[in-house]
Amino acid sequence: MAQPMNPPPPVYHGGVDTSAHPEPPRPEAPLDFSYGGPESYGGPQPPTAAQPAPSTDLLPAPPPAHLPARYSDLSTSTLLRQVKPPPSGGWRRALYSLSGHLINVGESPRTIRQNSLTVQANKPLQGCYRIALLSLKGGVGKTTITATLGATFASIRGDRVVAVDANPDRGTLSQKVPLETAATVRHLLRDADGVARYSDVRSYTNQGPSRLEVLASDSDPAVSEAFSADDYRRTLEVLERFYSLVLTDCGTGLMHSAMTAVLEKSDALIVVSSGSVDGARSASATLDWLDAHGHQDLVRNSIAVINAVRPRSGKVDMRKVVDHFSQRCRAVRLIPFDPHLEEGAEVDLARLKRETREALLELAATVADGFPNIDRTNEHFV
Repeated sequence: MAQPMNPPPPVYHGGVDTSAHPEPPRPEAPLDFSYGGPESYGGPQPPTAAQPAPSTDLLPAPPPAHLPARYSDLSTSTLLRQVKPPPSGGWRRALYSLSGHLINVGESPRTIRQNSLTVQANKPLQGCYRIALLSLKGGVGKTTITATLGATFASIRGDRVVAVDANPDRGTLSQKVPLETAATVRHLLRDADGVARYSDVRSYTNQGPSRLEVLASDSDPAVSEAFSADDYRRTLEVLERFYSLVLTDCGTGLMHSAMTAVLEKSDALIVVSSGSVDGARSASATLDWLDAHGHQDLVRNSIAVINAVRPRSGKVDMRKVVDHFSQRCRAVRLIPFDPHLEEGAEVDLARLKRETREALLELAATVADGFPNIDRTNEHFV
């Protein structure tokens, strides 16, 4: 005889026996195969309120059906596959050559920095930029800095660079380049009305291997002392027509008549000091004098150059010297001692130590950082 089937065990939900009160069957919802996030795995969701249609004001405009091709689309970076340039020297270049050009580790950080400084020193110029180099104390290397900075600019820039000897005490700037002519600034002023082309003014200057040109002062102190502010202005009027950079090597006397025009016409000021106590004091006194005579802007934007004229600076704490001038000037740059510059003869950049060339390049880049920016955004060609 068939045994009666046992009833199913009671089902407990929340501690309550629901077997005696079964739930009515629910209508089956259609399966949703769309992926709607984790909640979509739990079956049907309660209905939500209808979302308003997105505002068309916030949607980006559709792109035009066709954009015309432009000349700028054919840039070098777009058309040519970019290749890392090979190293220029050292073990990196040797490895590149020995590997058959398969291993290219690129330039060293030192070379990359040099390239960056070179680009900065090559900043374009519109018109003429005038730089004055000052010091109340002699023997700190002001004339040497004038010649080496000018040579650095001339060697890496494509425009013309000239240095003017405005020292009334028989300046020696012309001795830093090979002697090509006995002409001086006095001869240029005498013939200024006949100077119409660059070749005309070039006959009054001496040029070194770096392409730096030097306009000499008169060798007779009695004549050079008579070089007045008006003479300097007339000299600049000629040079500004043919040169992008004019460096002026000033004398040690700030009360000299030409100094009025030098400071009036200068776009940048470089104060040169040695690493000695008296050299630093003299440079600081120069800044004090300029501040007291209405040249605060020149002082604020000036560059202090601490030039090591001896192999060792002795017991002078150079960090304190640098800190002092950093609070007064736009920048401070150190030029290391170099045996070639100690000779006091013609300057040849190729004979300088690498550290000296790098320091001069950094100085040139710092000066160029003060060049006025050229805005061509509103220029139109008719």
